Amino acid sequence: MSQPPRRSVAGALRSLRLVPALLAASLCLAGCNWLQFAGSSSHQGNNSSESTLTTANVSGLHQLFQTTLPSTADGAPAFVENVSTPGGTRNLLFVTTRAGDLVAVDAVTGAIVWQAHHPAGSCKINNGSSTCYTTSSPVVDPNLQDVYTYGLDGYVHKHDIGTGTEITDAHWPVLSTLKPWDEKGSSALSTATDSTGTTYLYSVHSGYPGDGGDYQGHVTAIDLATGTSHVWNSLCSNLTVHFVPSTQAGTDCPEVQSGIWARPGVTYDSATDQIYLSTGNATFDPATHQWGDTVAALHPDGTGTAGGDPLNSFTPTNYAALNTSDADLGSALPALLPSDANATYKDLGVQGGKDAKLRFLNMSDLGGHGAAGFTGGEIGAIVNVPQGSQVLCAPVVWRDASKNIWIFVTTYNGLSGIRIGTAANGTPSFLPQWQTSGAATPSTPHVANGVLYVAAGSTIHAYNPTTGASLWSAAIGSIHWESPVVADGRLYVSDGGNHLTAFGL
Repeated sequence: MSQPPRRSVAGALRSLRLVPALLAASLCLAGCNWLQFAGSSSHQGNNSSESTLTTANVSGLHQLFQTTLPSTADGAPAFVENVSTPGGTRNLLFVTTRAGDLVAVDAVTGAIVWQAHHPAGSCKINNGSSTCYTTSSPVVDPNLQDVYTYGLDGYVHKHDIGTGTEITDAHWPVLSTLKPWDEKGSSALSTATDSTGTTYLYSVHSGYPGDGGDYQGHVTAIDLATGTSHVWNSLCSNLTVHFVPSTQAGTDCPEVQSGIWARPGVTYDSATDQIYLSTGNATFDPATHQWGDTVAALHPDGTGTAGGDPLNSFTPTNYAALNTSDADLGSALPALLPSDANATYKDLGVQGGKDAKLRFLNMSDLGGHGAAGFTGGEIGAIVNVPQGSQVLCAPVVWRDASKNIWIFVTTYNGLSGIRIGTAANGTPSFLPQWQTSGAATPSTPHVANGVLYVAAGSTIHAYNPTTGASLWSAAIGSIHWESPVVADGRLYVSDGGNHLTAFGL
C-alpha cells in the first residue's frame, strides 16, 4: 500500500526552505501513498501509515477545501506525495469522473493541477438515448511515474503523473472492451505484483443497470512492463479475446449478461499468488465454459487452465435461485483475512453478495475439491448480514490493538462491525459486535489509525471501530459509490454534487 518517498527526507526539507508556498503542504515524509481503491492489491482498506488523525482528535476535523470537479467522481481518489509538476512539488489526488475525465487535484489547496479527457463521444447505453458513463477509479503505477484511468472509448489510458500527458505507443492505450455501449467499466482499476516481480493492471467489465444488451463479464490483465494483455471471459472462458458485438463479424459468445462489477475489480492474494474475481448473473455450466454466479481464481496474468477455465472456483449450491432473483455474488469480492485468522484454515476470505449473506471461503481451495466447476464448499455456517440488506460495497479488514481481526460491512440498512472468531469445531465464525441502522446509500468503508470512516446518504462519518460509537460527522453531497480516503492527516471524499472535499484538523 505505502511507497517510499520519491526523494530523501533531506531533499524534501530543502524544498520546504526553498519554496515558501510549500510550507503549508505538510509533505508526508514518512510515506503514505494510497495508490488504488482500498489501498493495495488485497483491497483490505486499512491505511496503517496514518498517524495524525486518532480517535481522540478526529472530532476536530473541519473542512479545508471543496473543489468542484468537471463531473461526479463516483469512486475513490488515489493519493501520491511529493509529485514533481510544472508548478512545483505537490501532493496530488487523482479521480476518474463518470464522464471519463482523469483529474489531478492539489491535496493541500484543492486546485486542479491538470485534467485529461476520455469522453463517451457518440456512445449511448445499449444504443439507446442515455450517454455512457463509468464508475471506475484510477490506479497509480508502483513506479510513481504514471497513473491509469478507464476511458469511455473502451480503453485503459496511461498518463504522466506530474503533467497529465498521455503516453501513447505501440501498446498504449490498451483495449478493454469492443462494445462500451453494452459493457460498463463499473469497477476500479487495480494493480498487483506477483511472486516473480511482474506488475499487472486489471480492468473488468459488466453491464449497465437494467442488465440489458450484449455484454459478457471479462477481465483484461495488462503487463505494465510490456503493455501486453490477456483477456479472461466469464462466459465462453475458452475464448481469450474481447468479443465483438453480436451484429458484427468476428468472435462472439452466444451467452450474455454475466458481469464483473465488485468495487475493487479483482483482488490479489500473495499467499496463493492468484487473483480472484466474482461474477453475477447468467449461466453456470462448467462443461461449456460458463461461469455465472461464481468466484473464480486465475493466475496473476489473467490466465486459467490450458482450456481457459478458472484454476479454482466457488459457486453456491443455490446459484440458479440467486440468478433468478438477481441476488448473485457479483456485488462483492472475497475480503482477504490475515493468515492467523484461524488455526485450521490459513488463507480465508469473507464473501458477501446481493443475497445479504456472509460466508467463509478457503482461498487455497475455493470449492473444496482442488479444481473448478463444483458447487458449494464454503467453510462453516452461512450467516445473514447483521443489519440486513445486500452487500454492494467492499468489506474492510482490520486488526485491533489486541490482535483481534474485524470486518466492517456496509449495506443500505447501515454498518456493522464483526469480529472473526473460531467455533468449537475449529472452523471460523462471525461474531457481530455492533451495528448502525437507518436507510442510506452506502459506500466502502476505510480504516486509518484506529478510526473507521464511511460515507452514507449525504454524510461522512467517523466511528470507533470496536464499539461503533460515533466520533464525528459532516454533511457532504449525495453518495452513490463514493468512498473516503485518509492520507497525511487529511480525509478526502467525493460526492454526487461533483465535489471533492478535504477535511483536516
